[in-house]
Amino acid sequence: MKLFKSSKGIILENDKGNFLLDEDFDALINRDDLHQFLSTQTNNKIDINWNEIKILAPISRQEVWAAGVTYLRSRDARMEESKDAGGADFYSKVYNAERPELFFKALPHRVAAHKEEVFIRNDSKWNVPEPELTLFINAKGKIVGYTIGNDMSSRDIEGENPLYLPQAKVYDRSAALGPCLYIPSTEISLYTTISINIKRNDLPVFESSIQLNRMKRKFSELAEYLFLEMNFAYGCFLMTGTGIVPPNNFTLAGGDIIEIGIEHIGILKNVVAYKK
Repeated sequence: MKLFKSSKGIILENDKGNFLLDEDFDALINRDDLHQFLSTQTNNKIDINWNEIKILAPISRQEVWAAGVTYLRSRDARMEESKDAGGADFYSKVYNAERPELFFKALPHRVAAHKEEVFIRNDSKWNVPEPELTLFINAKGKIVGYTIGNDMSSRDIEGENPLYLPQAKVYDRSAALGPCLYIPSTEISLYTTISINIKRNDLPVFESSIQLNRMKRKFSELAEYLFLEMNFAYGCFLMTGTGIVPPNNFTLAGGDIIEIGIEHIGILKNVVAYKK
């Protein structure tokens, strides 16, 4: 089942059709019996022309956090970009450490929705998207849903000094979520594939894919560490890291189209722009 926040309201999509829900979004997604409750919603069925509806990011009052260096490819890329600054060993240690790297990513007003613009920094020359499965963890610390995340990153800023991570990762429209919140009856399969396609002037400039089973960390492990000393009254979103890194000679440009797909969830599409 999928939940969409939209200009029309909250839409539930399942194998029986589309249903308009008269619910508070935060209260709904934090229900203990969320999947079971959604399975019983058969009233207010609607016909939808998705081209006439604006899809909003599936977030309300939640924070967005992120995990780093959870894939071997990410470790290698971070070591390469930071070697001149003497920070390469830090990423190797993080990858092998018991404690994962977790960092704050965005507040809701800085999150882009499906088909909205994501920004690249004006003071950066090396910018990439990071396609990531994103967990929705409810207020009790239970993983109940999934969405697609784009963790926009300025690799030259982070590579200059690991302590510049917040500036490389946290700025307006540096995160995108969507197009929906996927609520399965069981945990998402580790054989699920994440893919990315970047187009420039309607031509592909980068494509890649990877399965979730290439991730070193367990989803439950990341969630447990995030909730270890923090409470989230409305739950939170946690990006789980990326195993897809473009080559070092690639950087995003204004007007690029980023499409990130995850099986069962859909495609998150964003346009790259500079903040004016």
